[in-house]
Amino acid sequence: MKLYARFRNELEKRKLWEVFIYLFFGGLTTVVNFIAFFIARDLLHLSLVPSNTISWLAAVLFAFVTNKIWVFHSRTETAGELAVEFGKFIFYRLLSYAIDMGMMLLLVNIVHLNDFWAKMITQILVVIANYLFSKLFIFKGRTETNVNGVEDEKR
Repeated sequence: MKLYARFRNELEKRKLWEVFIYLFFGGLTTVVNFIAFFIARDLLHLSLVPSNTISWLAAVLFAFVTNKIWVFHSRTETAGELAVEFGKFIFYRLLSYAIDMGMMLLLVNIVHLNDFWAKMITQILVVIANYLFSKLFIFKGRTETNVNGVEDEKR
């Protein structure tokens, strides 16, 4: 645990902890996206658009929970606040879905890249866009408890 605390403290000093933890959970979200995509595509034999939509839905639900709890430490007091936050999350994820789908169609159907590499390239762009959307528009002005148990005001 001491190694974790030192690692986190070092990243916090450099203002990189949030980026690190976002990329960690973003990586897990990408794994969820890939697994769901290839289950739909290869096991269920669905075409590109339904497979990508299923993978997007699975990834969005996973990402909302991880972003809310572990990345941005968002606290909502009421069901209404939670609904507004989730609504914003869905809106910006729909925007990134358009990026995802557009890139997949472009890379697979026009560039003739295989599904795996198209998905890999697309997910890198989507992770970057989603971080910016979450940080700037969805989970604004939250507090974070640092490794020493002290609440720090974010942004």
